[in-house]
Amino acid sequence: MELRMIHYEVNPAAYEALMGLESFAMKCGLDASIIELIKLRVSQMNGSSVGINVNGRTLHDKGDNFERILLLDVWRDVPNYSSKEKAALELAEHITRVSELGVPDHVYEQVRAHFNEQQYIDLVMVINVINCWNRLEIATGMTPGCSMER
Repeated sequence: MELRMIHYEVNPAAYEALMGLESFAMKCGLDASIIELIKLRVSQMNGSSVGINVNGRTLHDKGDNFERILLLDVWRDVPNYSSKEKAALELAEHITRVSELGVPDHVYEQVRAHFNEQQYIDLVMVINVINCWNRLEIATGMTPGCSMER
């Protein structure tokens, strides 16, 4: 794909708004590794090469196990993730595909077994921000190595 535009130059206010949501997500108090797992999994689902590159690298740089990064696409089938991480990943998949999957009661209950109400909303916001980034990156033609990577 060819770069279509540099989004933060074309519309700095939109970029700043998204950066505000990103800032909230990163400071909300959720475990950083869960945030990064969510971001990588959602980027995989959305086919965002920039998201996969950035978030996979972040997990690796923060010391996450290489095998966990590689196997994230099949997280249900391997024992590499805690029940808390699996609950967050399940919610991430449902929200990313909300028009197809909704968020069924059993998913909500599974998440709430590990996260309180405020943390549930924090998870929803983290999932939303990575979906926003992915859609912006794909719509503007960004690929890994672009000088505009977040």
